[in-house]
Amino acid sequence: MCSVETSRKAPLVTSDSKSARSKKTQPIERESISIEVDGVAMVRLLGPHDRLFRVVESKFPDVEIHVRGNEITLTGSPEPLAAARELVEELVTMVRGGHDLGEIEVESSASILRQSQGSPNQLLGQTILTARGKAIRPKTLGQSQYVDAMDNNTIVFGIGPAGTGKTYLAMAKAVQALQRKEVDRIILSRPAIEAGERLGFLPGSLTDKIDPYLRPLYDALNDMMDPELVPKLLAAGTVEVAPLAYMRGRTLNKSFVVLDEAQNTTPEQMKMFLTRLGFDSKMVITGDITQVDLPEGASGLKLVSNVLRDIDDIHFAELTSADVVRHTLVGQIVDAYTTYDAEQQRDKFNRHSRPRGRNRTHEGR
Repeated sequence: MCSVETSRKAPLVTSDSKSARSKKTQPIERESISIEVDGVAMVRLLGPHDRLFRVVESKFPDVEIHVRGNEITLTGSPEPLAAARELVEELVTMVRGGHDLGEIEVESSASILRQSQGSPNQLLGQTILTARGKAIRPKTLGQSQYVDAMDNNTIVFGIGPAGTGKTYLAMAKAVQALQRKEVDRIILSRPAIEAGERLGFLPGSLTDKIDPYLRPLYDALNDMMDPELVPKLLAAGTVEVAPLAYMRGRTLNKSFVVLDEAQNTTPEQMKMFLTRLGFDSKMVITGDITQVDLPEGASGLKLVSNVLRDIDDIHFAELTSADVVRHTLVGQIVDAYTTYDAEQQRDKFNRHSRPRGRNRTHEGR
């Protein structure tokens, strides 16, 4: 329930001149809106130490927000007040629907409404999986569009910086497809490339040697499925976690295939992987083109975006620092490195494009 009251500030009259004294400024209209929220929803809406509502306040500095009991009162001029009201009502709808809000969801909801992209409740409210009582959902507009792309395309490339949920959401969609019996198996793969370090010869069997490279995929699986069920699915071949080299020569039918860290594939490896696609299968390829660990040569992920971008049923989802769902510093770090890399590229271009000095020759001497 909402109630609206209108108040006006006294008109201001200047005394700089006779003409100014004769003019009256228009009164500034300030309205008040009251929104009633039940107790449980109010607690979830405010967040710990009112942290979530402080995010709302930061988005609308010209709107006064007061909470008393089960009532939220917003006061301000009509335009920012209407925007603040729309955001608060969307957030109320989300918490009433069981959505666990965090700061990133509040930030994303404000951004979605500001860009007129639709309803945050609809875009961020779609539950992919529920694991251990926790719902896995997209948290930003970019993530929501990425999830939609996986529903509507056979091959999807998720390209973006660390912390944008590229691999986690792809694996959630893979587990969802398996639970719905849309596929018979899940195949998760990664190239076995060291991140700028030489680890030397690792002890143990081949499985022991490659497990450190694949550990993030196992961790995500255990987050999304019953940990006691995962070993059984691995033993039965229903879920397979393997290095990229194991993909050669195979045809992957009725499978959901995820290739992680794809920036560390060569163009030849990328072509080999993509041509494993069989009937009734989906592929999701994720990577960050700014974190290439290949010792030399071009990244297959960088090349493929130029080669396949215009083919139907293949989608390239570009995630940015705005989609980072880790600590807020991660997004700032990504932006700082992006700016630094751009400056380095510009300086390099300027050095190469600068005309060289000509040697003068003296003839007739």
